[in-house]
Order: sequence, then structure tokens, then C-alpha cells
Amino acid sequence: MDRPETEDEEIVIRITGLSTRFGPQVIHEGLDLAVRRGEVLGIVGGSGTGKSVLLREIIGLHKPASGRIEIFGRDTAELTPAERRRMQSRWGVLFQDGALFSSMTVEENVMTPLKEHTDLPRDLISEIARVKIAMAGLPPVAAGKLPSELSGGMRKRAGLARALALDPALLFLDEPTAGLDPIGAASFDELIAGLQRSLNLTVCMVTHDLDSLSAICDRIAVLVDRRIIVDTMENLMALDHPWIREYFHGPRGRAAARAADHAAAERKERN
Repeated sequence: MDRPETEDEEIVIRITGLSTRFGPQVIHEGLDLAVRRGEVLGIVGGSGTGKSVLLREIIGLHKPASGRIEIFGRDTAELTPAERRRMQSRWGVLFQDGALFSSMTVEENVMTPLKEHTDLPRDLISEIARVKIAMAGLPPVAAGKLPSELSGGMRKRAGLARALALDPALLFLDEPTAGLDPIGAASFDELIAGLQRSLNLTVCMVTHDLDSLSAICDRIAVLVDRRIIVDTMENLMALDHPWIREYFHGPRGRAAARAADHAAAERKERN
């Protein structure tokens, strides 16, 4: 049966019946997921549940055993190489380690997707790269530095600047706050939240950081039992599933929930 057009227009990513196997090991089985336009979706799960694998399947770096992945209403398995290239220009990816080219400066790293996907003159590409670097919260001097000359937090911001280079509608983040101290992680969360609002991004974020989930995610997708449960943090905390209960009701989960309640109360007062 055809889905209503208005429903499809609100879904940026739709995954149906996805299964993932590595030899005899089954990671996902019959997994369904829909990511709504303009939301920040956090993906969590225990070790070995395939959080990063799922992200890599969505962006085409790993082929699932079966299932259907639609992005912007297109089945990614049916795209021609030219169509896939055009689609890839509509999303940005920040990998956990930044995945920067070590021999290139930050500016040259950010220029790379612009060179690959546009015919803009070099001077304009350089200017756009410097704008993206500033958007990611880096000082102008960072543009000329190599990744090895940056702190871990600055490398993540440089990777984010590159992910934003082509003005994507969709942003994928793989453990964006991993390795950051609490102050740096909170600052990065604020940056992502601000960019999401100002650029009207749809954000799909793999994370284990409960503070990030409570601070910026509209919904949370939990990978359990080879499938996925998607809901708000409040509703997930009410579920009687062993892993979900342990994750959200442990000491860190309770602290994150209190912070989320406080943030919600502050937003209510401002409005």
C-alpha cells in the first residue's frame, strides 16, 4: 500500500527490514527506522550492537545482508554511480576520529569536498572553507595548521567544518564527543544544537554520551535484541527492558535525566 505523500515528505531516512551479518554472526535482523526531517536522532546501544555499522550502511560504506535503505525518498541500492555521487553531496559525515588527511592543512581538508563536487574557482573554495572553519568554532589561525598540530577537540571541529562544506541537509555524527572532557563535550553539544537550528539540519548521531542525548536529541534509537526501539528519552526510561533500564536508570542516566528536566524547565520559562 502506498504511504501518504505528506508522511514521506517528513522522512529523510527510511530503513525497512535491514539485516546485517558478519559470517555466522547476526548484528541486525529485520531492523526498521525512520528519521524525520529536522530532528536530532541519537543512536545508542551496548557493545557489539552495531551502532557505527548501521551508520556506515546508511552512507553506503557497508552493504547489509538484506533490507531497504531510502534517503531523500530514493532507494540507495538503485542509484547509479552519478546519482549516488549527487546524493552524497547532500550529506556530511563526522567520523569519530575526524578522519582528516594528515598531510593537508585544516583549510585544505575542508576544501576537498568542494573540489570534488563543485567547479567553483579555487579562491572561492578557499573563502568558503574559511567560513566553514569559523562556523565550526575554530579560530582563523587553525586554517593553516596540520591535524597533528591540533587538540582532539579542535580536530573534531575541523572534521565538522569539512562535513558542512557542501551545505548538507543531513549530518551524520559518529561519537562526536568521545574523548572530550565534560566542558569540551558540552561546548560541542551546544555547537551542534546551534548549527542544527540555524541551518535546519537533520542530524543522525551515534553516541554513548547520556549528556548529549539529554541536551540535544529529539528522539533516541536504542539498538537492542538485533532491532531498534525509537522514542523520546522520557518514554524510553519508562520501558521495562533490562539493558534500557540499566542504561537510563544508572547513576549517569539519572544525572542526565535531571539535566534534561532542568533544561526543559528553562525553555518553558523563556517561552
